[in-house]
Amino acid sequence: MASCLLLVDIQNDYFPGGRMELVGIGEASVNALALLDAFRQAKLPVIHVQHISAYPGATFFVPETKGVLINAVVAPQAGERVVTKSFPNSFRDTCLLDTLKDQGTDSLVICGAMSHMCIDATTRAAFDLGFGCTVAEDACATRDLVFKSRIVKAGDVHASFMAALSFPYAKVVLTKDVVAGMT
Repeated sequence: MASCLLLVDIQNDYFPGGRMELVGIGEASVNALALLDAFRQAKLPVIHVQHISAYPGATFFVPETKGVLINAVVAPQAGERVVTKSFPNSFRDTCLLDTLKDQGTDSLVICGAMSHMCIDATTRAAFDLGFGCTVAEDACATRDLVFKSRIVKAGDVHASFMAALSFPYAKVVLTKDVVAGMT
């Protein structure tokens, strides 16, 4: 099975001081780095997905700002592909599917942000396109949401979306389990 790591939207605006800080993004990025290091060591493909807002009046991931840049913790190295997107689904209007097909990928390890948005949309799309999917849940982050005047804490948002993805869309596991399975 040819596996590829997708690092989705691990960008400065989600970190402290950014325009849309996420709960637990520091810890998630450290776990994403562990995945990235393991894939690099194994010489397996890595794709960084970068969201660039195309909407007028966008408040984060605004083009040509520091916030839109991929965070230094997981910065791409020479030879690592960066796919830009403007929608939650990393496949929508991008070259991602063609890139994965060209490199013979049939399974994905997915991590990044936000759990309830781009991780969910990308994982479901990947499954529908026939990829085997693994989500490293501790390498993902999200934020508190509000629904009908009720605050839904980030931990509950994350747990709900990971539970929903865990069948049939993906194996939802810890970073250490992904890394251990690669050795």
